[in-house]
Amino acid sequence: MMTVWATGLLTGLALIVAIGAQNAFVLRQGIRREHVGAVVAVCMAGDAALILGGTAGIGALVTQFPEALEVLRWGGAAYLLWWAVRSFISASKPSSLAEQPPKSKNSVIASAVALTFLNPHVYLDTVVLLGSLANQQGAGARWIFASGAVTGSVLWFSALGYGARTLAGVLSSPGTWRWVDVAIGVLMLVLATRLVMH
Repeated sequence: MMTVWATGLLTGLALIVAIGAQNAFVLRQGIRREHVGAVVAVCMAGDAALILGGTAGIGALVTQFPEALEVLRWGGAAYLLWWAVRSFISASKPSSLAEQPPKSKNSVIASAVALTFLNPHVYLDTVVLLGSLANQQGAGARWIFASGAVTGSVLWFSALGYGARTLAGVLSSPGTWRWVDVAIGVLMLVLATRLVMH
C-alpha cells in the first residue's frame, strides 16, 4: 500500500510542478509576502477537491460533457489574457516590493480561485487523469493513491509559496521586478494561446 501512496505522490507532483498560471501566481504572492497562507490554502484545497472528485468518478462525467470544458477553455483563456495585460502594465511602471500597494485578502483569494478553477488543464490533470489512475489501482487502493497525490499538492504549494519568500530580497529592485512581471505576462500569453489552440 505504501508503494501505491508513493506512486500517487510522485504522479501528483509530476503534474502539479509543471509551471502554469496557478504556480506563477503562488510564486508572485510568496515573493511579495502577501496573503501567502490564504493563497496556498486555496490551491491545496482546490487540488484536493478535484483529485478526490476524480477518484470518486467525476472524471467519467466530465468526459461525457465536453461542452463544460469548452466553456472553461474560453473563460480561462480570457482570464489569462487579462492577467497578462495586467502584468505588462505593471512592468511598464516598475516599483520595488515595498512600493507596490498591497492587495486586499479578498481580491488575492478571488484571483487564486479563478486561476485554480478557470483552467481546463487543471480538470484534465486532476479530475480525469489522476482520477483514472487512482481507479486503476482497484477499489481498496484508489483512495490511498489519491491521498498520495493530495499530499504531493500540499507539499508543492507549501514549498512554492513559503520558499518564494526567501527570494524577496533578491527581487527587491524595480528593475528585477520589471522582468518578473514581463516573464509572468509572457507565460500567461503562452498559456492562453495554448488553451485557444488546443
